[in-house]
Amino acid sequence: MIILFAIFLLTLLVISAVSIVRAKNLFVAVMLTGIFSLLMASTFFVLDAADVALTEAAIGAGVSTIVLLSALALTGEHERVVTANRWLPLTVVAVAAATLIYATFDKPRLGDPEAPVHQHVAPWYLENTPELIDIPNVVTAVLASFRGYDTLGEVFVVLTACIGVLFVLGTSQKLPPDRAPSPQGLRHHLIPKIVGRLLVPFIVLFGLYVQFHGDFGPGGGFQAGAIIATGIMLYALLDGETAALTAVPRRLLLGMVAGGAILYGGVGVASILMGGNFLDYSVLAADPVDGQHMGILLVELGVGITVSGALLSIFHAFAARETR
Repeated sequence: MIILFAIFLLTLLVISAVSIVRAKNLFVAVMLTGIFSLLMASTFFVLDAADVALTEAAIGAGVSTIVLLSALALTGEHERVVTANRWLPLTVVAVAAATLIYATFDKPRLGDPEAPVHQHVAPWYLENTPELIDIPNVVTAVLASFRGYDTLGEVFVVLTACIGVLFVLGTSQKLPPDRAPSPQGLRHHLIPKIVGRLLVPFIVLFGLYVQFHGDFGPGGGFQAGAIIATGIMLYALLDGETAALTAVPRRLLLGMVAGGAILYGGVGVASILMGGNFLDYSVLAADPVDGQHMGILLVELGVGITVSGALLSIFHAFAARETR
């Protein structure tokens, strides 16, 4: 039954991909990309990769769709006719597809206990997480505790990327009070505007749930930050850039980008000051397990703050560019 459902999802993915390529209306193409991402998220859920599925839904169907909609404000609503030769890109796509299909023949069978990934450190994580950290979501335990150094590096990668993008786009542009950069695709579509206004508070609320429930289910700081940023981006598209910046000022966003990374690193420094190793949360409380819970909660909060601030800062810098 699961295999049949997976085949059904893959069929819809192919149909969506072809429809995106064939669509001449850019608004329709953007909506189809959001549908494609949701289908990908559903496929990941079928493969028991819940955290990856949530990330795909938040970034692919959420942030990417919102950014593409905002890009329509700087372009026309319909694709320009291209007369260039398309044989070269078609050849590249065909070769890449053939290579990927050939590579799948060497993949381990789904759920194979003899697969290399199940013969390395994964069994150790599964065996020791209940005793050392005692949270149901092993993925969160691995990312936030066992491999806390890696996640800290990822946070600073997000911080560095945000700084680089802001240097390129600039942050000094000031929008006129009457400017509302809602893309043309939303301006002439009543249903997305009404539904969007109804969904914004629920999107932010769900982001908070994902943030503080990541220990017990799929989620965490990365997904939560992207979901909350998506809600605020949607609010900016519906009610205008001025309203969004009034709710969450640009200066606060820049503080969030740096503050989340500082919070993450600060937890590691606090661990050292309390007699442990850097990012060893066990010393943060009298009970080592409680210390792990506290440390994971704080570092995941730092991740969510940085991700949300970075995405919103980049979005506002992009939206502030003049239409050409």
